[in-house]
Amino acid sequence: MGAETVLAAFSEAHVERLTGVRKLQLRYWDQTDFFRPSYSKGQYREAFGRVYSFADLVALRVLAALRNKHGVSIQHLRQVKANLAKESPSLWTGVKLYVRNKRVHWVDRDSGLPQDIASGQFVFHTIDLDSVVASTRSDVKSFNERPSASVGKIEKIKSLNQSAPVIAGTRIPVQAIKRFDAAGFTTEQIISEYPDLTVEDVEAALSFEKVTNAY
Repeated sequence: MGAETVLAAFSEAHVERLTGVRKLQLRYWDQTDFFRPSYSKGQYREAFGRVYSFADLVALRVLAALRNKHGVSIQHLRQVKANLAKESPSLWTGVKLYVRNKRVHWVDRDSGLPQDIASGQFVFHTIDLDSVVASTRSDVKSFNERPSASVGKIEKIKSLNQSAPVIAGTRIPVQAIKRFDAAGFTTEQIISEYPDLTVEDVEAALSFEKVTNAY
């Protein structure tokens, strides 16, 4: 059996139960030319004066969500309807819709950006991820850069390395540099192990105990 096609007709009572749109709301929308049933005799006092199709049912579920659940005004929905009619013959069921601040949006086909359907304005700011990555890297680099005044200086910071002396602006203990020196490492080799250090830092660490016993 091939793809199943839904062929059905629905009365006001059926639609009210299946969509949540009240009869009075259905009649008002019809009388004001906002949403009219696919099949109508024009004699609405008859039992089946208004007959809705399956497509109507789907569209009314969309409208029920927009109007009754998300609180979108009927005035705004009329504007949306007018613009949708230019793009999609199936109106409320032909495109994917979004609600933001009680206004209806879609993704513009040409630009790929979210757009307010009624006003035509692009309402969301776009984010250039490449720029974000580049600026983040720059900020991290700046964050990690040591102040020039700390080069060649020794300091103690409470709770850092048990208050042992470190190279200012870093967490590198003076004692670690001394161990490398005792193991025969040259200044250049020590810097290769700690790229943040300078020659002045290494010299300050190696001469530290000779100039002060304060630590």
